[in-house]
Formats: sequence, structure tokens, C-alpha cells
Amino acid sequence: MPTPRTETIAAVATAAGRGALGIVRLSGAQAFRIAQLVVGSLPPNRQAGLRHFRDGNGDVLDQGLVLCFPSPASFTGEDVVELQGHGGPVVLTALLATLVQHGARIAQPGEFSERAFLNGRIDLVQAEAIADLIDAASVQAVHAAQKTLDGVFSERLHRAAVGLTDLRVFVEGALDFSDEDIDWLADAKLAERLHVIETLLLETQQQAQQGRRLREGLTAAIVGQPNVGKSTLLNALAGFDAAIVSEQAGTTRDALREHLVLGGMPLTIIDTAGLRETDDAVEREGIRRTRLALEKAELALFVVDDRYGITPADEALLQSLPPMPRLVVRNKCDLAGRAPEVLNEGVTRTVRLAAKAGTGLDLLTAELQAQAGFASGGEGVFLARARHLEALATALTHLQRARSQLAARTHAEIAAEELRLAQLALGRITGEQNSDALLGEIFRRFCIGK
Repeated sequence: MPTPRTETIAAVATAAGRGALGIVRLSGAQAFRIAQLVVGSLPPNRQAGLRHFRDGNGDVLDQGLVLCFPSPASFTGEDVVELQGHGGPVVLTALLATLVQHGARIAQPGEFSERAFLNGRIDLVQAEAIADLIDAASVQAVHAAQKTLDGVFSERLHRAAVGLTDLRVFVEGALDFSDEDIDWLADAKLAERLHVIETLLLETQQQAQQGRRLREGLTAAIVGQPNVGKSTLLNALAGFDAAIVSEQAGTTRDALREHLVLGGMPLTIIDTAGLRETDDAVEREGIRRTRLALEKAELALFVVDDRYGITPADEALLQSLPPMPRLVVRNKCDLAGRAPEVLNEGVTRTVRLAAKAGTGLDLLTAELQAQAGFASGGEGVFLARARHLEALATALTHLQRARSQLAARTHAEIAAEELRLAQLALGRITGEQNSDALLGEIFRRFCIGK
């Protein structure tokens, strides 16, 4: 009986719904045989051939192109066939059912990419980049995902891993000759080589942090007293009337979320109810939800009326906010007779702007990007995930511990072990060190057909 790895899988590779084109993909040892039963003779490898697609009774279902990619030079590393026909859901469903009738199995989500990883065609970082490319929220994210898919991130990790291997050989060699009068660990080149690896990983970590922002963005909650222009600010950033604006206090009763892209950075803005004491039961519920939204946000945009500055009531509200990064927005600066600007007020950054007039929004966008550690250029940035950053931080911690042990020229065994743990942490990113649970968690989030 075939195992899941040896079964031939099939799936519709194009998006669900009706379209001009639809692609069904086959991968596995029986892909060519099964395709032949449906289309007759196969075209030469990597050359498109026009064929009729027939069901199990020999009746024509569709007419389209057939492409064959033999193992191992295919996406999955297995024999792969693509049937490119019309994009009607009924046609594609019938074609897929015919392939299953001839011996294929319907693929699980992400199973094509998983096979590409398991067969060594891509590493785990590149596999994740496929999903990130599909889900990219901005052109910058597309470019960054493609860099990751092209192996830019992986190549940096590989360079660091090779350097760590060389260091481990050097240190463990010193342990083997510890009885002889050779102070290998005193070699200045050892510290220099360790420094080179640390520098490479620190640069990689910085770019990965920005890449994570490109992928996940930032969540900011707009808070403040009623009638300071919170909803107006949301509408100005969104570019349309997402929230109701009124001179009446307490208009916003519930947290309103808008997903935006500002300067290439995904941003989730939460407009919240004005914070004040009130006898209105509905407004009190809105204020309670504001507090809940703040707990989930990464940044508080604290809006005040620039005509009055930060009042004692504003100070009290600032003190009541949960511990989190905050950015003060002095709105209505045009009514106060002041120009938009960015300034420091103690330890808090402040942006002066006029949301209704639309002036100073560029300053706020730049400050939001700075708060997120995001640079709008994005050159050399690759997409990254939380697990990548966690593993990079772990590797750097072990490297720093190894450096301390080597600098003291004692406990070389501990230094060798720290270097080994650093290399293991990097291996977890690319999948060289992985668990079935991790793979399952990653690939089940893919769409079927990828």
C-alpha cells in the first residue's frame, strides 16, 4: 500500500470561483500515467501540447494545454503534470474527480510545497515565502517575499552556519589537543571569525525585523478624549469616510478597525470610543471595549486638541493607558495657528497635524514607520516570521555566551556547546532541524494546490 509520501496527488491550483483559465496539478510517481489516461499522448517534456481532457467514460470534458515536468527537475522534485483548461468550477471539479478515479489522491493544503521541501527543492524559509508572496499586502511585501523565495535569507543563514561549523572544528580541535602546550584558543583570528558571524546575524536580524513588519504590519489604537478628532484622523489615513464624524461627543460607540497600507507598511488602525466619565450605558460599553482594544494594540495614538495642548484630563488618561509605546498626535494645529511638525515632549514623540485639512499626515506616516522599525525603501529586505526572529535571537545569545567563554580562555567545552546550540537554532529556521508538528503547522495554512 502506498504511503502518503509516495501517493500521486492532484488539486486545482487556481483560485476558487469562475475564471477564464483553470489549472489542475498532478505530482507523484504515477502523474504521467494518470495524465495519459485523461489526455492520451503526452507532449514532450516542458513543451505545451493542446489536448482534449476526457472523463472515465471517454467523453470530452474540456480542451486545453498539457505541460509535463519530469523528476527531479520540477517544483516538487517529482513527476509533475499541469492541465490548463477553462476555469469553470464544474469543469475543474469533474476533471479532478477523473484524476482521482484513475488513482490520484486529492492533495492536502500546502502538500505540493511540502513535497518540494521534503525532496530538497526548497528549504522551509522558501516554502513559507510562497504563502507570503500570495498573501502580500503591498508591492514592497511582494518584492521582499520574492527575495526570500530566491534564497537571499537562506543564503545568509547558510553562510553563518558554514562559519559556525569552521569555528566548532577549530574549538573542538583545541579540546582534542588540550594536553599539549598549544593555546589554540588564544588565536586572535578566532575572535575575529566569531565577530564576522555575529555581525552577519545582527544585520540579518535587523532586516528580518523589518521584513516581519512588511508581512504582519503594525496595530495602532487611536485613543483620547471625545471630540479631539480621532475619527477624522482615521478617515484621513484611510482616504475615505470609514468612521462617522460628528460634533456630538460620544459618537463612536464601538472599536472600528481599518486595514491600511501606508508607505508600503501594512497598518491596522483601531478607532475607539472617547475616554471619559459618562452615565450613558452604551457609551460606557464602548469605553470598556476601547480598553480591551488597547490591550491588543502595539501602539497607542493619543490624540489631543492642539488648541488646548495636553490638559490635566489628558494627562490622567495617558497615565491610565496600559504600558505600551505611544505617539501623541496634536490634532487641529491649523485652528491653533501652528504648522505641522514633529517634536519631542519628554520621552514621548509628538506629531502636530490637521487631520481634517489633510496636512501633516506624511509626518505621522513616517513616525508610525519609525515606531515599527520599518524603512520605506526596503532594499535587501526579506520577509520573516516570528519564529525566524526568535531563532535568530537564540543563535545570537549562544554566540555571545561562546564569545565570553573564549575571551576568558576557560571552559572551552562550554564554548563548543554554545556554538553547537547556535547552529541548531539557525537550522530550525531553514528546516534542517525540524519537527513534524512544526511542518504540519506551517503547511496546513497554505491553500490547496500550492
